[in-house]
Amino acid sequence: MDIKAVAAIVSGGASGLGNATAKKLAAQGAKVAIFDLNEEIGTQAAAEIGGAFFKVNVADEASVRDGIAAAEGVHGVARVLVNCAGVAPAIRIVNKEGVAHSLDAYRKTIEVNLIGTFNMISQFAARVIAAKIEGEEAGIVINTASVAAYDGQVGQAAYASSKGGVVGLTLPAARDLAQHRIRVMTIAPGIFLTPMLMGLPQAAQDSLGTQVPHPSRLGRPEEYAQLVDSIIANPMLNGEVIRLDGAIRMAPR
Repeated sequence: MDIKAVAAIVSGGASGLGNATAKKLAAQGAKVAIFDLNEEIGTQAAAEIGGAFFKVNVADEASVRDGIAAAEGVHGVARVLVNCAGVAPAIRIVNKEGVAHSLDAYRKTIEVNLIGTFNMISQFAARVIAAKIEGEEAGIVINTASVAAYDGQVGQAAYASSKGGVVGLTLPAARDLAQHRIRVMTIAPGIFLTPMLMGLPQAAQDSLGTQVPHPSRLGRPEEYAQLVDSIIANPMLNGEVIRLDGAIRMAPR
C-alpha cells in the first residue's frame, strides 16, 4: 500500500514505539491520528507531525467508536491501523510476602493489551468495510505483541498472557478479514528503549542491551517504525508475527 495521503491511526501514539511510528507514517505522507489517554503529550506529538490527537481508551467500546468516527471526520476513512497502546506491570503470581497477584491488575492488563487490541481491530475494520474501498488492498492492521509472549519472565504473568493473546489473535483475524482485503500482522519487539526503560540509569540500560546477541544494545523505536513501514509496503505479509529482537531469548529473570 502506498500510504501517501492515506489516513492512519496509531494507538498509544503519544510516546515510545507508537510515537516513532506516527512520525514515520507522517514523514511518508500519511494523515496520522494519534489515539492516547495522555492528552498533553498526545496533543503535542500530533502537532509536531501535522496530525490530530484524540483521547481514546482502547479498552472502551464507545471511546474507540467515537474516536474512529472523529478521526474520520478530520482525515477520512482510516486504512492503516497500528496498535501500540499497552501497559506492562511487573507482578509475581505470589510475591515474596505470600500475597497473591491482584486480579484487578491482571484484568486491566488483559483489557488494555488484548481486549483493547481486538476492540481497535474490529471497529477499524467495520469502518473500512463500510467504505467499500476498491483495489487489491482496502486496509491493514499491525499489532504489537512482545517476545514476552514466548519468553515471559518472572513477574510477567499478566503481561505475557496479554501478549500471547495478541499473537494468537493474529492469524484468525487475518483469515476473518481476508475476504474484505484487510491484512493483519503483528510485531513482537524485544527490549526496546521505551519511556519506561529511559527512566533507568545508563548502566542499567547498557546491561539490558548486552543480553541481546546482535546488535548488542536496546532496540530503537525508529527500528520498530521501520518494520511497520516495510509491512505496509509488502502486500504478501499477512497473518504472521515477526519477532524484532536481535535474536534474544529471554532468561527467567
